[in-house]
Amino acid sequence: MSKEIKIQNHMQPNPPSSPLKVLSFGAGAIGTYIGGSLALAGHNIVFVENPPIADEFRQRGLRLDLTIDERRKTNDAFILPPTSFVIVGSLEDALKYGPFDAAIFALKSFDTEVALRGMKPVAEKLPPILCFSNGVDNEPMLAAVLGVDKVIYGTVTSSIGRRGAGDIVLEKLRGIGIAEGHPLSSQLVSAFNAAFLKAELFSNAAAMKWSKMLTNLVANPSSAILDFTAAQVFADRRLYKLEIEMLRECLTVMDAQNIPVIDLPGTPVRMLAFAARLPLWLSKPLLGRAAGSGRGAKMPSFHIDLHSGRSRSEVDFLHGAVVRAGEKAGVATPVNKVLTGILFDLTSGRLPLDQFSHQPDKLLDLLK
Repeated sequence: MSKEIKIQNHMQPNPPSSPLKVLSFGAGAIGTYIGGSLALAGHNIVFVENPPIADEFRQRGLRLDLTIDERRKTNDAFILPPTSFVIVGSLEDALKYGPFDAAIFALKSFDTEVALRGMKPVAEKLPPILCFSNGVDNEPMLAAVLGVDKVIYGTVTSSIGRRGAGDIVLEKLRGIGIAEGHPLSSQLVSAFNAAFLKAELFSNAAAMKWSKMLTNLVANPSSAILDFTAAQVFADRRLYKLEIEMLRECLTVMDAQNIPVIDLPGTPVRMLAFAARLPLWLSKPLLGRAAGSGRGAKMPSFHIDLHSGRSRSEVDFLHGAVVRAGEKAGVATPVNKVLTGILFDLTSGRLPLDQFSHQPDKLLDLLK
């Protein structure tokens, strides 16, 4: 277990000459990791969270276990006291600390619509928003309300674990992608890199977001539906074939939109796409090992959401997005469509949670 370093003053020994003032929508795993890292680097961070969570953070601060990042040269977790950041319970209160240079948006995709309802009345007061939410629909939703000049496409490939509210651990350091094309993009990359966040610029925003989504599809709905680990899914020859068919549907939809697969920070997505197109007997050893080791002991996000009792799922923003894009492009996506429908019904309570639990035959029968 790591020791802890208490940060009495959040400014690093060599603080930035022009610290940014950043608004973070939410203080979940990614929001805490990015916002906390920026605070450690000397930037001014204001989190907006639900009032009970905000009250808790104000009492005990944030804990960031970043010990796997060797560049930090420490075996101790960082403790940021409440004096090193601001956290409030409403967007109205957060804006009192503005104006802001930029905002971080890393909410679950199913929370985007609700967040936008609160943002719309104060849209002119909001800074450009760097969106890290999963899927390919969030940035267009933000742009429709705030304007395209207020939205910057982003993605996170580092794996962040959440031990509790405001208590995160960096599990795998891969990096962060930020799309070019916005006046702030390069400045944000520089600030993020100075904060050890390992950021890169990407010229093709759609390719960046779709490539990240491709990685999110793997063993995600099948794990939740069957109550299997990713390794169990890939160990079953029939389920493995199903996973490959699902990935191939997404790749065909990307091809139809002229969106290339690209590698992301620390993530060889092109290798995943290449393997998905190989004969099954040739690809299974490669992808099977990746599925078993890539997440470690951590369950896929759909499984965590479903089996923790959360009544919503991001499946409609991932596999559902593949289905909708396929319909527009004239590409059939039957596997993604069935998996989306089943998981939606399980999440909403239309089907009992154990409907398919450890019963792959039952699931496979629906996909014949």
